[in-house]
Amino acid sequence: MSTSSESTTHTTTQQSAGQSAQHHPNGRGGTRPTTSPEVIAAEIAGEQAHVDRVYARLAEAARSARQVASEGRALYQSDRNSYVREEDGTGLYERDVFAFQAAKRLATLDAEHEGLVFGRLDRTNSETHYIGRIGVRDDDYEPLVIDWRAPAAEPFYRATPTRPMDIVRRRVLRSRGQQVIGIEDDLLDGDQSDETLVVVGEGALMAALTRARGPQMRDIVATIQAEQDEAIRAPYQGVTMITGGPGTGKTVVALHRAAYLLYSNRRRFESGGVLVVGPSRVFMNYIERVLPSLGEESVTLRPIGAVADDVVRVSGERNDSAEVATIKGRLSMVGILKRLAAEPPKGAPDMLAITIKGEPLVLRADTLARIRSDVMSRYRVNQGRAAAETALINALWQRKPEEIELERDQFDDLVSEMATFRMFCNAWWPYLSAEEALARLGDPETVARVAGDLSEHDQQVLAESIRAGGEPTVADGALLDELIDRIGPLPEGEAEPNIFLDDDGTEVREVVTTADRLAVQREVDPFAEPYQTYAHILLDEAQDISPMQWRMLRRRGQHASWTIVGDLAQSSWPDPEEAQQALQQVIGNAPHREFRMSTNYRSPSEVFELAAKVALDAYPQADLPRAVRSTGVDPDLRTADGDHESSAVQAVRDLLGAVEGTVGVICPPSQVEQVTAAVEARVDDHDLQRVLVVTALQAKGLEYDGVLVVSPDDIVAESPGGSRVLYVALTRPTQRLITLDRTPGAAWRRPLG
Repeated sequence: MSTSSESTTHTTTQQSAGQSAQHHPNGRGGTRPTTSPEVIAAEIAGEQAHVDRVYARLAEAARSARQVASEGRALYQSDRNSYVREEDGTGLYERDVFAFQAAKRLATLDAEHEGLVFGRLDRTNSETHYIGRIGVRDDDYEPLVIDWRAPAAEPFYRATPTRPMDIVRRRVLRSRGQQVIGIEDDLLDGDQSDETLVVVGEGALMAALTRARGPQMRDIVATIQAEQDEAIRAPYQGVTMITGGPGTGKTVVALHRAAYLLYSNRRRFESGGVLVVGPSRVFMNYIERVLPSLGEESVTLRPIGAVADDVVRVSGERNDSAEVATIKGRLSMVGILKRLAAEPPKGAPDMLAITIKGEPLVLRADTLARIRSDVMSRYRVNQGRAAAETALINALWQRKPEEIELERDQFDDLVSEMATFRMFCNAWWPYLSAEEALARLGDPETVARVAGDLSEHDQQVLAESIRAGGEPTVADGALLDELIDRIGPLPEGEAEPNIFLDDDGTEVREVVTTADRLAVQREVDPFAEPYQTYAHILLDEAQDISPMQWRMLRRRGQHASWTIVGDLAQSSWPDPEEAQQALQQVIGNAPHREFRMSTNYRSPSEVFELAAKVALDAYPQADLPRAVRSTGVDPDLRTADGDHESSAVQAVRDLLGAVEGTVGVICPPSQVEQVTAAVEARVDDHDLQRVLVVTALQAKGLEYDGVLVVSPDDIVAESPGGSRVLYVALTRPTQRLITLDRTPGAAWRRPLG
C-alpha cells in the first residue's frame, strides 16, 4: 500500500469523525451544516420519495419476472402418456432456459434488501446518482440506482476533499427496511456548492462504528473507505493479499471483493465458482449474511476443517490439542502419509501359492514387494488393483512349468477365476478408504515404520490421537485429503449408494425400479481428480493455515485466482516461516499485489493500547494499525475472588449492563464447558441471547460490543500460537474489555508494565 493511499484514508476518517462544519474548509458558496430538525426532516422526506420509487420499480420488475416464469412453464406441456419426440427437444430447452433465467432474476429481486438504496452523489455537473446494492432502472432505462460495484459508483468510496472526483456532496442513507431513518453527509468540494446545498450529520463511518453489534456480520458497503475500495476493485488475476492488524476490516473487505469480482467478471466466476474459507463454523455463521445481502449467491462457504468435504465426510467442528494439531500440520506428514498409503494392510499374506493341474506356483514376499512398489509408482492404491492383479498373473505365468500346456489367455482366465487367487487379492490389495488408511496410524508399530522422522514422543502422541477415534478433527481434514490424493477415492461399486429411503418407522415402503437402479450406475473416470475446483478462492485468517492445509487448498485452486487475508501477529501456527514457505508455493510466479489496511476501526484506543503491548512482546515485528476511536473507558483487569465461575458470571452481567449489543466470553478450551454451564445457569434468559462463549481460536474474525477474556494465561498455554492467540482475544471488543485471572501476578500482564 502506498504512503499516499494511507494518507488519503487518514484524511477521510478524521473528517468523518468531526462535525459537519469541518467538512467545509472553504466555506464558499454559502453552504452551511445544519442541525435543524425541520430541515433534516425535509431532506429525509425527499430521499424517502426516491427510495419509494425504487421499491415500486423493484416490485414491478418482480411481477414481470413471475410472468416470464409462468410463460416459460407454458412453453411445453406433456400429459406423460407418450414418449418425448425428438422435435420436442427445442421446446423443452426453451422452457428450461426461461425457467432458469426467471428464477435467477426473482432470487435477486426477492432477496432481503435492508437499505437497498444507501448512498447519493451530487456531482459538479448538477447530476445526482443514487448508489445501492443492485442496479435498478426506470421504464426509460435510466438508472434509479447504480450498483455499488459499477465503475460509476467508485467516487462514493474513493472521493476525498483533496481529490473530490467531481463530487460536491456524498450522502449516506441509513434505513430500517424500506424506511429512511437518517442521513449523513460529507462535503467534498465546497468551491462547487451553492446556498441550497444542505450538509447533515457527522459522517457515516464513525456513526456506523458506534452502533451495537449483532450475532452476524453487517456489510460495510455504505461506509467503505478509500484504501479498502482499492483492494476490493483490484484486478482478479493472480494473488491479492490483504493484510493489516485486527479491526481493520480485512474480512469484510475481502467479502465485498468477492461480490465485486462476481459482478465484474460474472461469466468466469459464476461458472467456475468462488470458495470462501474461514477459520471455524462459528465464523462462517457470522459472515454468511454479508454476501447474500450484497446480491451474490454463487459462493461456497466452508470452514477450513470442512474444505475436504467434497471428497471425504468431515464437519470441521472438533479441534485437537495444540501439540497434536502441530504434529498433524507439519509438512513431514506428507512423507508419512505417502509411506502409509504404500503399506500392505496389517495381516496381509506374504506369499501367494496356487496349484495349476497339480503343479504348485508360488510368489514369495520379495516378489510381492517388488510388484507392489512397481504398481504404486504408477497408480493410486484404489486405481491400481487391476494392474496389481495383472502383474501377479504375469509373475505366475513366468513360473509356469513347460509341462502345463495352456495358452496364455487360458492361463489368465483360469488363474483370475480361482477362489484362492481372488481371496489373496482381497486380502493383499483391498480397496481402501481414506478413513481406514488414517486409522492405521493408531497402531504404534505402523507409526514406528512410517513415521521414523518424528521423535518417539511425537509418534506416541500421534498414535494416541488417532486411536482415540471420534469425529475427524480440523487437522484430520487435511490428512484425509492428502490420503485421497495418494490412494484415490473408492471405486463406485465399493461405495454402494443408498437408493432406499431411510426407515422412519412408518409402514410406507419405497418402490425401486430397475430404471432407478440403473440411474445410479454411471461411468467414472478413475484418473479424474476427485476434488471440486474453483475459479477464485478467498481465504481468511491465512496466518493460521498449516502447511498440510495449504496443500489441501492448492488442490482446489490449481488454476484459481486468490484473495488471501491475514496478519502474522495473530498467527496460531507455531512455525510462521514454514507456513510462509507453503504460502509462497501457492503464489509461485503468479501476479501478486498486497494491500495493507492501516486503520483499526473496531477497537477503542484504550483497549488496543493494552493488546498492542501483548502483541509486541510475543512478535516484535507485528504490524500494528492505528486505532481511531476512543470510549474513555480503560480495560478492567480483574482477578477472581474465590469462585472462578462466579467471578466470570459477575463480569458477564457487568458487560451486559454496560453495552447494548453482544457479549463475547473467550475461554481456554479446557474451561469452555464449565463457564458455559455457569453462564447459562445464572444469567437471565433474555440477556443470555446476547452472550456467546467461545475459545480464542473460535473468536478469530469475530467482534463483540463487550468481551470477557477468561484465564489469559491458560489461553496462552493451551493455544498453538501462545501469546499471539491472546492478542486475538484482546482485540475482539468494540467498546468494553474485562480480563479475569485465576490468581494474582498473572504472567501475561508482564508486558503491560
